[in-house]
Amino acid sequence: MSIVPHFSRRDKTKCKKISKCPPFGLLRAFPCVPKSLTFFGRGNIILRMHTTVKKGLGILFILGAALCFALMNLFVNLAGDLPLMQKVFFRNGLTVVVVFVILCFQKEHFRIHSKACIPWHLLRSGLGLLGVILNFYAIDHIGSISDASILNKLSPFFAILFSVFLLKEKPTIPEVIFVLLAFAGAMCVVNPRFDMEVLPALSGFASGACAGFAYTCVRILGNKGERGIMTVFFFAGFSSVITLPLMLVFYQPMSLMQLLWLLLAGAAATGGQFCITAAYRQAPAKEIAVFDYMQVFFAAILGFLFLEQITKVLSFIGYAVIIGAAVGQWAYHMGRARRARTQSEQPLSASALPANAPVPSDAGEHIPPSEKSPSSETPLPNAPPQTDEPIQRHSQNTDVS
Repeated sequence: MSIVPHFSRRDKTKCKKISKCPPFGLLRAFPCVPKSLTFFGRGNIILRMHTTVKKGLGILFILGAALCFALMNLFVNLAGDLPLMQKVFFRNGLTVVVVFVILCFQKEHFRIHSKACIPWHLLRSGLGLLGVILNFYAIDHIGSISDASILNKLSPFFAILFSVFLLKEKPTIPEVIFVLLAFAGAMCVVNPRFDMEVLPALSGFASGACAGFAYTCVRILGNKGERGIMTVFFFAGFSSVITLPLMLVFYQPMSLMQLLWLLLAGAAATGGQFCITAAYRQAPAKEIAVFDYMQVFFAAILGFLFLEQITKVLSFIGYAVIIGAAVGQWAYHMGRARRARTQSEQPLSASALPANAPVPSDAGEHIPPSEKSPSSETPLPNAPPQTDEPIQRHSQNTDVS
């Protein structure tokens, strides 16, 4: 016995809107789509095509963000021997200006969602600023911008640890294994030893921890209903206000090229922020976040071409272990989501059907009440009311952002 797939009114409206837009409007002309398909079947194909295109755009955007942040690391290194706070100020100053202009044209302007968001804004901005400072220190002194990038990319694994305490989330055994593998790979990059040369690597490792804590705060702000662009503006504004006095105290005159490199670093950071925001609007983070690790390869190529930096063999081993852990974690979450989706799409058995519900025939059409047996006209006690609507499948929301 087949069951007619249920499409809500919202899904039907979405299908109609998408089908009028290219390339989905050409669906009717495809020879592979039979004309005998009902609206539901054609709408299912349209929705799947729309989801695939959006996921592809999300991957392109996150690759663009990875390239922008790799360029930011390169420009910060090319700026030369300048005070750390001077570099951090230029990294956030341009972002403040751009996001300020955007917020001026939005309906809510600069309004924070609620007072409960302010402590988390301050905590996210403070730890995020500390992470940027530690990351820039690592970029200047570690000797390889790709090493600094991979250590900063430990943030998703730290976010899993911090979510245990802040969000009361219990990680699964595979997630714990992937976190331990990532930290083992980080030890290959850090190459622990008892001298001051390990300090930049430890700084990069700590920057990943700060970023992971900051991302956990961003999740909490999202759960409280705060806008993403307001979170970006608060962080950039907070960082600029804190670093401006320190920059003025330790200010060092710059050449025209140094000023250009810092402006380009700010522009790359701003572009990366907008690209990653656009990516997560196109597709869920759990499906595309793994592509952000391409920043490590971009940084290695840029460092070799412009800074003549050659990555050590032990660092390459660490890269492989960390990225392998990230890919494994991504595959694990995707597998869980696919299994949950498969279970939710299984048709209801005949015993699970409510009394007097319209029973679909083998052709997918409903048997009208007038054609039912006389015994089915008398409803059972406590039975749900009779309806002629299609049976709806119960779905489980597996998208945890």
